[in-house]
Amino acid sequence: TVCVLALSFYPGLASEIIASVFSTLQAGIAQSLNSACTQCAQSLLHSAATRGHTTEILRLLSCLSESYSPRCYILADSDKMSEAKIRSFEQKRAERFSNSQFTLDRIPRSREVRQSWTSSVVTTAYSILYSLPLTYRLKPDLILCNGPGTCVPVCISALLLGLLGMKRAIIVYVESICRVETLSLSGKILYYFSDYFIVQWPALKEKYPKSVYLGRIV
Repeated sequence: TVCVLALSFYPGLASEIIASVFSTLQAGIAQSLNSACTQCAQSLLHSAATRGHTTEILRLLSCLSESYSPRCYILADSDKMSEAKIRSFEQKRAERFSNSQFTLDRIPRSREVRQSWTSSVVTTAYSILYSLPLTYRLKPDLILCNGPGTCVPVCISALLLGLLGMKRAIIVYVESICRVETLSLSGKILYYFSDYFIVQWPALKEKYPKSVYLGRIV
């Protein structure tokens, strides 16, 4: 699962980062709602879940300028499908931007589908410990994530580094368009810790007042 994109940007953009992200998100992606829902229906299957989240994050990235560079993708170590899609996306991006930069890193998956809650605590703790040195090395300015469980350890690691005064990262969470009335488990956790929490359905905005509703963006 591609769950997190850690973005570093050039000095001087700090005051513009959020306005830029939001203007990009509000612009949306040129896809019909029916097409988006079809994509999400596939993601309900275990074998297709990673494809759905990866597709959504790449749609968001396709609208960002090259100021958001390098792009550091973090994948679960058991994800066998997303890397090829990311490399294909970045190859096409490199044709447009000569200085395009990206990296790929993997961390242990925090929770498998249907994994028990008890064992999930252990695997998530291990994933957080593994993520800490990686997040410290990358020192992202912005973390953009959209739902899969692997984003939770990375975001928690970034929060810990911020509390220790090492690096403050802005966390932008975009809930999947599949979530119409309830948040995903990752969303329920990161709702309280993200700087900006974006939902794509008005029913979620009513239930979660901190969230920002921008309509369909992926």
